[in-house]
Amino acid sequence: MTRTDLGWFMRFILALLFAGVAAAADRPPNVVFLIADDLGYGELGCFGQEIIRTPNIDRLAAEGLKMTRHYAGNPVCATSRCVLMTGKHPGHAFIRDNREWKPEGQYPIPDSDVTIAEVLGEAGYVSGGFGKWGLGGPDTDGRPTAQGFDRFFGYNCQRVAHTFYPTYLWDNDARFPLDNGKVPGHGKLAEDADPGNPAAYSRFKGDDYAPDIISSQARAWLRQNADRPFFLYYPTTVPHLALQVPDEELAAYEEAIPEDPPYPGGKGYAPHISPRRAYAAMVTRLDREVGRILDLLEELGVAGNTVVVFTSDNGPTYDRLGGSDSVYFDSAGGLRGLKGSMYEGGVRVPTLVRWPGVTRPETETDHLSGFEDWLPTFAAAAGTGPPKTDGVDLRPVLAGEAVAPRDFLYREFAGYGGFQAVWSGDWKAVRTDLNRKGKLGLPVETELYDLENDRDESDNLAAAHPDVVKRLEAVMAREHEPSDLFPLLRIDGVAAKP
Repeated sequence: MTRTDLGWFMRFILALLFAGVAAAADRPPNVVFLIADDLGYGELGCFGQEIIRTPNIDRLAAEGLKMTRHYAGNPVCATSRCVLMTGKHPGHAFIRDNREWKPEGQYPIPDSDVTIAEVLGEAGYVSGGFGKWGLGGPDTDGRPTAQGFDRFFGYNCQRVAHTFYPTYLWDNDARFPLDNGKVPGHGKLAEDADPGNPAAYSRFKGDDYAPDIISSQARAWLRQNADRPFFLYYPTTVPHLALQVPDEELAAYEEAIPEDPPYPGGKGYAPHISPRRAYAAMVTRLDREVGRILDLLEELGVAGNTVVVFTSDNGPTYDRLGGSDSVYFDSAGGLRGLKGSMYEGGVRVPTLVRWPGVTRPETETDHLSGFEDWLPTFAAAAGTGPPKTDGVDLRPVLAGEAVAPRDFLYREFAGYGGFQAVWSGDWKAVRTDLNRKGKLGLPVETELYDLENDRDESDNLAAAHPDVVKRLEAVMAREHEPSDLFPLLRIDGVAAKP
């Protein structure tokens, strides 16, 4: 090669390099959205947990932003995910409670709903979902591959996800067989079994641990798609019951949890010889999988242009169900209520965001926000317009800018007796028992709490502040769009359809 040829060649290489840098600078941010299943506000080290170890998730708090007043879409799985996916609060969202769909899955969101994956897909993103779906069975328009996801791997159905050793998972629209027999997620020990004998629990164990398979598939997908804008949606099934984790994980908590009486079953979900250690080990194993994803982003060279969000779909499982012990772990972090409740412990969720160039390390915000905000936020970051939503673009909040307080955040929930709630500033209004048959025909009462001075919602101030109650009740009336499928009977005066 002559000197002239060499000079031309070097200029060509430099031009390619500069073109690559310019393309990377123009590329919109990747999105990794990690959702734990039934993880409580107080179950991460960075949110005050003292027993369960979560070093990788805590690393996100050290490297990014901690959101202390972020609210899940609702206090149970399907409706919370519907709010996230569609950007509509529960007064407008299609799904407002868990409802099974035969033969497998949950009641489907309609084809007309526009999801985060569809919005980002229009902006040139590739979308992959790995974990638990819960918004439409495999034979419906609600299935993930019909809602904008280019790839889905995991559980379609929340009920099937009650066992961590299923006989199959879904790979797009086909079943992916696992090497497990029929390992139940519910049941109890035989009447003559010794609860202290590990062998008594053998039928509740399998070989292929679903969270491991799902995580492996997610990381392989990341490797395949790192060269283009991607949306990785990772709604894990951990730490939702049943208590099932490989036995080798339990030893790590023998010292930290010295007393751990067996749970023989009979209170929902499968038995376990060491239920407290099993729960802690499940959360720590999830933390390890989060760490592997964070490390892979670094390895692939895309961490600097990737938004990572970690949160939970609702509050922790109510105490003593299936061997859980929310009191022992202080799972709700001192908040009132657990999963299924519209009090703070049921819907305020631990949330962390690492967004290089936007969030700053070791910062936090108490700005009022919710699941409906992520669709408009990611759409704005991708440079595309979202459909009409109930959310707001959170980028100024995430960047630490001075932002005017949100007017209100609205929630309603048809299950667990029926709820409405509105947050506005430090005020919170709550209505309960809206679907209790014994309450039908009675006047609806509104409770009022000052969360700034009454974090555990123990002092109902409704009688002392009728003006505030009236204002927030007006929000409830305005934001509640009646649903034939998921009515609030004491407000709508209609019966639910089957």
